[in-house]
Amino acid sequence: MGSKSTLYAPCPPLPNVQELVRTDPFQVPETYIRNEEDIAKDADLCPHLSSEVPIIDFSLLSKGHKEELRKLDQACKEWGFFQVVNHGVATEVTKGLKNAAEKFFELPLEDKNKIAMPPNDIQGYGHSHVDHKVLDWSDKLVLVVYPHQYRKPDVWPPTPFKEAIETYSSELRRVGEQLLGSLSLIMGMEKDTLLGLHQELVQPLSVAYYPQCSMPDKALGLSAHSDKGSLGIVMQEDDVTGLQIKHRGKWVPIEPISDAFVVNVGDIIEIWSNGKYKSIEHRVVTNESKARISYSTFYLPHQNVEIEPLNQMVLESPGSQPLYKKVMYGDYLKQTKKMRSEGKAHVIEVAKIAT
Repeated sequence: MGSKSTLYAPCPPLPNVQELVRTDPFQVPETYIRNEEDIAKDADLCPHLSSEVPIIDFSLLSKGHKEELRKLDQACKEWGFFQVVNHGVATEVTKGLKNAAEKFFELPLEDKNKIAMPPNDIQGYGHSHVDHKVLDWSDKLVLVVYPHQYRKPDVWPPTPFKEAIETYSSELRRVGEQLLGSLSLIMGMEKDTLLGLHQELVQPLSVAYYPQCSMPDKALGLSAHSDKGSLGIVMQEDDVTGLQIKHRGKWVPIEPISDAFVVNVGDIIEIWSNGKYKSIEHRVVTNESKARISYSTFYLPHQNVEIEPLNQMVLESPGSQPLYKKVMYGDYLKQTKKMRSEGKAHVIEVAKIAT
């Protein structure tokens, strides 16, 4: 995968948002201000739908419980997002990561910059995916945790943050593999099929710091997008809501549930399922009163894997026709990055077959 992997794009140096707020909490530079079209979307906010976001019991799912598998199928079809409870990751593991991250982001900028992203990669501390015109109100630490050979030790934080990341990511690998196994079952395959289709399960971790913002109606913590991998798992703060998903044309806040993970379907599952399961646009909003940290784990195939609708999913579809063409994963990432720079949020259209 190397330092110039197609997984990630070079990032130009940008201001540190946390430092902007420390210097002047009332300043929001023009480069972070959204246009009128984005602001208008806020009128489509539907907080009352938050209570309808599916909740799945991971302990039952991992045992092959039929009702829980049915709920997973419905969640992936109708929402593309769900929360999992009883996932088996110990509270001391999740709290350990949160405590270590809080201490890291409290460090002086010069200390955090010791593991800054190099100009030819995205791993490290800084900013990611800044290929759109309006910048996101956040700072990040991004690391590829698995496979080990893709790690960049020079941009890993010191102990105890490093150890907390190791412990948490090991547990999240178990959760992710189990979820892929459950998806394989509801798609009518052997449990290990989807994991095998990845050839090499690549697992990055993004720890994002969203400072408080004096103009929350004008700046986004993370622009609307769909995830380009197979699955994403987010650990939220217990007391600050920031994540919103697009559901039937409306923005729905994902209210935090204590000790739950938020899981979403990525573009690759949408392609493999021939559109049965949807990769949904989502974004992160800012707030005036409190900073927020989120912890996002992603699961990606090897970049040389060819992605196309699976035969049994095509046969389930109306007309028994594939809706997506075959794409190499690395090429798909390059194409979708280019489209995103043109301001399009949901870019899976590049893989769709023209009708």
